[in-house]
Amino acid sequence: MTEKAPKQAKRKSIREDALNIPNLLTFVRIGLIPVVLWLVADGTPRANFWAAIVYIVSAVTDFLDGWLARRWGLESILGKFLDPLADKLLVMATLVFICYLGRLPLLGVAAVIIMIGREISITALRTIAMSEGVVMAAGRGGKDKTALQMVAILMLIVHHRYLIDFYFFKVWADLGQVGLVFLYVSLFFALTSAGEYMKLFVEAVEAKERRLEEA
Repeated sequence: MTEKAPKQAKRKSIREDALNIPNLLTFVRIGLIPVVLWLVADGTPRANFWAAIVYIVSAVTDFLDGWLARRWGLESILGKFLDPLADKLLVMATLVFICYLGRLPLLGVAAVIIMIGREISITALRTIAMSEGVVMAAGRGGKDKTALQMVAILMLIVHHRYLIDFYFFKVWADLGQVGLVFLYVSLFFALTSAGEYMKLFVEAVEAKERRLEEA
């Protein structure tokens, strides 16, 4: 008696992938980028507050779409492309616009330029690695960079000085300056993690070449 071959799962079309909930959340995150920039452009404390809220919602959708895709088995090629693209668009568009508004000193603008160059270079490196059949997973340094970058952008969006009441004492906090500090720290992790990616890429390609020579 022969066993029946298991049925292969039907491959979904790009349209079906685009309409699943995780990818729809990713599209929402991309759609919220102009809203954040429009609110930041107003420049008032109230508008900056709402821009920060929208930015936080965008960050939450970043976590939620990946979690839902894994939990519901809805991971797709389209999602793997859109998710990091949405993240980079949100980060780079916001940082560039903040520079345009003059909220950063010259050193801060230089940090943003270096960060954008880093993101483009690592994305290109990952694309080359994928074409060679090498998968480059995000390292700890890259994840720390992303977390610090998100906090930095949030502080830079709020921007103004606020009186923070700790009950026992009160202190004025310039959130724009706090964000600038986080931006510089995230730049350090951006550069060190870029070195890690370069090292990983070289080692992976060399390992593949050795396997081909031994085959």
